Amino acid sequence: MHDPKVTVVGAGFVGATTAQRLVEKELADVVLIDIVDGLPQGKALDMMQSAPVEGFGAAILGTNDYADTKDSDVVVITAGLARKPGMSRDDLLFKNAEIVSGIVEQCVRYSPDAILILVTNPLDVMTYLTWKKSGFKPERVFGMAGELDSARYAYFGSHELQCVPRDVEAVVLGGHGDQMVPVPQWTKVKGRPITELLSAAKIEEINQRTRDGGAEIVKLLKTGSAFYAPSSSVVRMVRSVLKNHHEVIPSCVYLTGQYGIRDVYCGVPAKLGRFGVMEIIEVELNEEQKRALQISAEQVRENCAKLKL
Repeated sequence: MHDPKVTVVGAGFVGATTAQRLVEKELADVVLIDIVDGLPQGKALDMMQSAPVEGFGAAILGTNDYADTKDSDVVVITAGLARKPGMSRDDLLFKNAEIVSGIVEQCVRYSPDAILILVTNPLDVMTYLTWKKSGFKPERVFGMAGELDSARYAYFGSHELQCVPRDVEAVVLGGHGDQMVPVPQWTKVKGRPITELLSAAKIEEINQRTRDGGAEIVKLLKTGSAFYAPSSSVVRMVRSVLKNHHEVIPSCVYLTGQYGIRDVYCGVPAKLGRFGVMEIIEVELNEEQKRALQISAEQVRENCAKLKL
């Protein structure tokens, strides 16, 4: 059995932090690749120099050459333009579609058996594009958004409830962005739904803050977007795949009729293991949530149609 190998495409804040978390947790040896000459090499060298202090034995290689990514078990795609203040997710659509298409072609060429995890926005559309361009089974291509939205939801909920964030199990479905569907009745603190612990008005406040979670950070940073929570979220997904944990993680996956939705990528809870998406979990939703999830999926479908895949 070879040591697990994970390629992270894009050495910006999300990619580099993902690579750092992977090696520090010793989940895999990492290849950090970027088109900018010297950037992945410099960040990788800096990380390796922290190994004696942090005590990790995993290695990281920085490169501009896709040949170095050969035989990766998992490829995490973070490359693409980041949203700037005032820029809609749709503005990103065409530019990032072009970038991601080129990346997928190279990754598939060198790692035909890899699991592909998308982080690039607009997430749901980029995941669909990757599936189409890769020719892989849909189980081997999925995106990270639901876990991040759920983490934000859990944090905002814990803040209101004055409890430890890890005690909140949050469920957020749907597309990443304004169309996300928080599910408070399945969001629990030590087994108790938050619907029993917070007023409807307070829950709606948390729902809205979660929808605006990324935009709030963009506004504060002024020159960039979130990367600590996104990298944590994708690393959790990678861990479940590499360790075959079958953890149920809200993920952007290909639906074939679940929740009354088909032939589109959308965020729902899924069990992730060695072969990618092992099972899609259907939680019971009220009519309003079902409708919201279907609207979310339709919006993804419309954006996919713009790319004429």
